[in-house]
Amino acid sequence: MSRRAFLATLPALSAGLARAAENSAPDLPQNKNVKWALSLALWNYRPRGAFTDVLDVMKDTGFIGIRLTGYPGFLQRYGLTEAKLGQELSKRGLHAVSISWNGPLIDPSQRQEVLKSARTAMKFLGDLGASHLVVFTPSRILPRATSPAGFQELCDRCNQIGELAGEMGFTAGVHNHMGQMVQTREEIDRFMAAVDPKLFGFSPDTAHLNLAGCNVVETMDRYKERIRFLDYKDSKWTTPAHDVVQPNGQVLPQASANARFFSSIYDLGDGQVDFPGCHRVLKSVQYRGWICVDLDTARDGPRSSYQHCDEYITRNLEPIYV
Repeated sequence: MSRRAFLATLPALSAGLARAAENSAPDLPQNKNVKWALSLALWNYRPRGAFTDVLDVMKDTGFIGIRLTGYPGFLQRYGLTEAKLGQELSKRGLHAVSISWNGPLIDPSQRQEVLKSARTAMKFLGDLGASHLVVFTPSRILPRATSPAGFQELCDRCNQIGELAGEMGFTAGVHNHMGQMVQTREEIDRFMAAVDPKLFGFSPDTAHLNLAGCNVVETMDRYKERIRFLDYKDSKWTTPAHDVVQPNGQVLPQASANARFFSSIYDLGDGQVDFPGCHRVLKSVQYRGWICVDLDTARDGPRSSYQHCDEYITRNLEPIYV
């Protein structure tokens, strides 16, 4: 082939390579009615790095929102100011979507401090453009946690937080969690019956529902009108064969509850949760909001796990509801 003929083929060759690269690129979540987020919690178990490393994983894997954990301590951990956090998110087209918030919700002597803390958290989120507060309940091993009075105090406080949220243009919802006061289906039902549906919603976690023995899809369907935010996280009870060593070097003894829990969390599609069923529930109410893929364990690292979740979302869930 002559030099002139070879040069003439270059535009077509370049176009073909570009098409091949485009076709081989992984599909990313579309972020239409459902907008996809991840949680900062995963990085708590990893060696400390730059916050921009987290944002790079988000940007590259199509998760455009982040639920922040450990507020306000995470700012110091990553050397951030609130202004710098907002700038780093904005220039990448990413969003802060909530905080994993908790407090002494069953201690009558700290009622005002609890409300002040919730207000501060929502003010911080509001300045970043977010509008939902995920509320975790106290540990179930606290003395008052097992008493009817303690449970009523929890519900009363959440009603107050919900009223405050409404005044600030927010919603608030309870996050069911293993080892906390709202864990089992009976506790979820008691709580949801006791709080005002106009004030307080449901922010379910599918992995924790499954591990607590709940029918995940049926529980979501029962409270589908009250879902304002949710976690998609897969799980199946798994007994570890040896001590669990976290990426940051922390060792969880084989027989410990923590080792069993972290061994029981999986990427989407690798556990027992019926996510297509969950997605059909969301479609039935035309849910428009955030789903946080909150991984506690990433066996091959965050980027690999979130890419795996991308594939599951685009292949199995977006054909049902996007």
